[in-house]
Amino acid sequence: MLKTAAAVARLGTESAFEVLARAKQLEAQGRDIINLGIGQPDFQTPEHIVEAAVKALRDGHHGYTPANGILPLREAVAEDLELRHRVRVDPNCIVAVPGGKVTMFFAVLMFGEAGAEILYPNPGFPIYESVINFSGAKAVPIPLREENGFAFSAEETLNLITPKTRLMIINSPANPTGGVTPKAEVETLVAGLAAHPDVAIMSDEIYGQMTYDGLEHVSLMSYPEIRDRLILLDGWSKTYAMTGWRMGFSVWPKPLYDKVRKLAVNAWSCVNAPSQFAGLAALTGPQDSVAAMVAEFDARRKIVVEELNKLPGVSCITPKGAFYAFPNVKGTGFKAKKLASRLLEEEGVAIIGGPDFGILGEGYVRLSYANSAENIRRAIGRMAGFLERNHNRGELTPTPDRPAAAAAGPRAR
Repeated sequence: MLKTAAAVARLGTESAFEVLARAKQLEAQGRDIINLGIGQPDFQTPEHIVEAAVKALRDGHHGYTPANGILPLREAVAEDLELRHRVRVDPNCIVAVPGGKVTMFFAVLMFGEAGAEILYPNPGFPIYESVINFSGAKAVPIPLREENGFAFSAEETLNLITPKTRLMIINSPANPTGGVTPKAEVETLVAGLAAHPDVAIMSDEIYGQMTYDGLEHVSLMSYPEIRDRLILLDGWSKTYAMTGWRMGFSVWPKPLYDKVRKLAVNAWSCVNAPSQFAGLAALTGPQDSVAAMVAEFDARRKIVVEELNKLPGVSCITPKGAFYAFPNVKGTGFKAKKLASRLLEEEGVAIIGGPDFGILGEGYVRLSYANSAENIRRAIGRMAGFLERNHNRGELTPTPDRPAAAAAGPRAR
């Protein structure tokens, strides 16, 4: 029997892909599945970006590039960051990577080992905790609570730091909650980090251009006092509907840059060359498709919140960023993963149970509104029918904050 390294057994997974695989199986059986589980825009990559990749192929860009990415691409990233965050970034601190996960993997590998502690958001993107465990470090959750709009508390986060803390992971706008941390809280965190100069920070800002209600994304890149230990995770996947292109970028402090470049050489040599030219076109070309996509997400966001709050036993605060809603389903009497599983198998609605994003996700489910308004309404209509039928069969257990009479009431329309 083959014996693998212990670290491999500590790896977790991303359940959204498992749910996607099961949804595809059911579709292959002829089932009508509405997928609100996977986190990818339901838009096509803009045509000028696609054409840039085609042109790159026709122009002969078929070979290796520098491990950190072609210089014009890194320069375009630097210009984009200056435009959006009013900060100057050296292109020689930027690394093109095949998807955002690589940045978090490298950041954790750089600081994670036995005896170290790494702070991460919970509920949060599941790969954070998975890779921390893989590294041998202790994963320390930063609680994100509904009553705070799923924003982190700077005071609570700072109090989690110990002499063993090596790295802190921050994500705003957040997956899976759609939470956006207010500027005042970010500034309190930055000020408090002055007392912890040996703690590195990785800021996951992949949804940075998806905020609503007039909120402006607050990038940690905007604070020069932490730039010497800040790792930025960003990329093209969400903003330009390029999930399958596997294009991301990261910004690293100068002392870490050569280490990252060596990791890149060892891991993948370089990012796909035509994709880099597509990323260049995305940043330097027209941005109207980005604005149009975010406006459509905003319209769907309002629909999903309104419709979810009509469901028996369900309540949903309004997400301020990304394209996810994270409704509270404690009043249904179902455990979150059981509810998600039954909705997929019985109703053909794919969503993700909150515990797949960490232990603090129990009692919640994640819905992606990166799907059409029509499908969102159809999906939540199916959820309504399921909850009403199961309540009528007495399968729901009323919770103390939702008595039976309230849970059984007619569904408002």
